[in-house]
Amino acid sequence: MVCERCCLAVSNVLESHNLNYESISLGEIDFANIYGSKLNSEIYSELQTNLEQLGFLILNDQKSKLIENVKIICLEYIDKVESLDGQKLSKYLSEKTQLEYNYVSNLFSIVEGITIEKYFIRLRVEKVKELLVYAEMSTGEIAFHLGFSNVAHLSSQFKKQTGLTPGHFRSLKTEKLRFPLDNL
Repeated sequence: MVCERCCLAVSNVLESHNLNYESISLGEIDFANIYGSKLNSEIYSELQTNLEQLGFLILNDQKSKLIENVKIICLEYIDKVESLDGQKLSKYLSEKTQLEYNYVSNLFSIVEGITIEKYFIRLRVEKVKELLVYAEMSTGEIAFHLGFSNVAHLSSQFKKQTGLTPGHFRSLKTEKLRFPLDNL
């Protein structure tokens, strides 16, 4: 789960099964041990089926949970980049996961088949697309808001990923060229 709509969708599925929970946050459901250490296998199977129909997977192993957490942390970083005073993504990830960045990076690359850096670039370019489509900010404001060093840096990253300049993309005024952030 990478957005609030995802949390709402999961909440609706849980409520349709009359399952009580403490909280739902991005990537995690806290049952507060209401059902002991495990859900009843029949309920678990139904829940898994309903969630898969919505495009969600239940992650049971620690490595999968860590990868999902890294993706969520990358989204958080994008949202907070202006207030992080130039803190590098690698340091931010290490602090949030409380693990060495090299370990997290190697595991992410093995599981996802892409480096965290490349994933983050793709994620950030999708965020640029979103802001360009809404046309509320100039390219310079977008560059500052998303932590690019300057407009030229934003433009070069954008063109490498999309084949288009930000200005040309904005002139197309279409959301069809965007990908949902949770599909990256």
